[in-house]
Amino acid sequence: MDLQQIWTIGVLITSIIVIVISIVKFKLHPFLALLLASFYVGALMGMAPLKMISAIEDGIGGTLGFLAAVIGLGTILGKMMEISGAAERIGITLQKCRYLSPEVIMVLVGLICGITLFVEVGVVLLIPLAFSIAKKTNTSLLTLAIPLCTALMAVHCIVPPHPAALYVTNALGADIGTVIISGLMVGLLASLIGGPLFLKMIKNKIPFKPVPEEFSDMKVRTEDELPSLGSTLFTVLLPIVLMLIKTTAELNIDKSTPLYSFLEFIGNPITAMFIAAFVAYYVLGIRRNMGMATLLTKTEDCFSSIANILLIIGAGGAFNGILNGSGLSDSLAGILSNLHMHPILLAWLVAIILHAAVGSATVAMIGATTIVSPMLPSYPNVSPEIITLAIGSGAIGCTIVTDSLFWLVKQYCGATLNEIFKYYTSATFIASLVALAGTFLLSYII
Repeated sequence: MDLQQIWTIGVLITSIIVIVISIVKFKLHPFLALLLASFYVGALMGMAPLKMISAIEDGIGGTLGFLAAVIGLGTILGKMMEISGAAERIGITLQKCRYLSPEVIMVLVGLICGITLFVEVGVVLLIPLAFSIAKKTNTSLLTLAIPLCTALMAVHCIVPPHPAALYVTNALGADIGTVIISGLMVGLLASLIGGPLFLKMIKNKIPFKPVPEEFSDMKVRTEDELPSLGSTLFTVLLPIVLMLIKTTAELNIDKSTPLYSFLEFIGNPITAMFIAAFVAYYVLGIRRNMGMATLLTKTEDCFSSIANILLIIGAGGAFNGILNGSGLSDSLAGILSNLHMHPILLAWLVAIILHAAVGSATVAMIGATTIVSPMLPSYPNVSPEIITLAIGSGAIGCTIVTDSLFWLVKQYCGATLNEIFKYYTSATFIASLVALAGTFLLSYII
């Protein structure tokens, strides 16, 4: 390894350290920490100041140009799920199935509802359901909250139309339908093993955690206040179905026909989410006696809540713009190629390290894509769909103190720092390993 390669690795490692110290030690917002790291990398890689600014602008614009619309439309869907009680309807229905344990129910609720919810929003929205079941069954809140949050994280990282999964899918040129179906299979397996099975193996070691007093008055609505199961599932699954229709069209319909163009149009993630948002307005709102004035207010409320997410993702894009513009990502790709590590394992490893470092699965996946994608032409036998799943599988793991989700789970469970490390961090790491194994198995098929 020559001096230039050592310098490249050193710049990347120290830039990650800058991000961690800025967030953990100096309490900087991740948006500022990522921008600081961008300037740091640009300066050490010898970029001209104006070129540095241009790379940051291109990185932010290139990342948010596509994701901003998807995030906004997805937020509307999530808000309609919240105010209508659609998520609670799914949970109540699953509770009636005697063959499912409470832990498995929480996994299924997390996977289904998580399709349209950001992971943090999903935790806030669905945790009252965990409270309700914990009270009824007199079980530790940890045994319900951990499977729920593990499933939410899994679907967040590997199933489009979630922004990070969608970004990686587009950046690598993967087929979105294949990623959705494969991601749901891998996510279910990872969530069941990382959640219920892992907790069952250590059942006698898990402390009993009642519902914290400050959350004891959070209510789950009664069935007559909730939308029907059919309308709920129709709304939640509609964007997924439209995107799968697009994939089917690409495989079976002549691309020169008007029908193909139409199906490609409605199956585009932005169009699919746009259609689903208006369907949600009608099915979960207007049809349940909500006026447009109410829906406008709710929409404005949910848009104000995503400013933080957009800023962090934009700064992540800036950081990746600097990695590309400075030549660091290409240099790193050359170094990684010489390690002779399997590209699936490498993509997983980069993503899990970045998630632990920057505390955001979304930013970690965007960064991992930037680092890994230049070396993929050297591995023509590995499909972009598999690398997309590998990056998402890595981002599931290592939820530690740098991640806001870590503190959210700790707060709602009333657990100690050590307990969340021992049970929740371990659960996400196991789920990440299982997802990696599932991705390796799928690589022999896809």
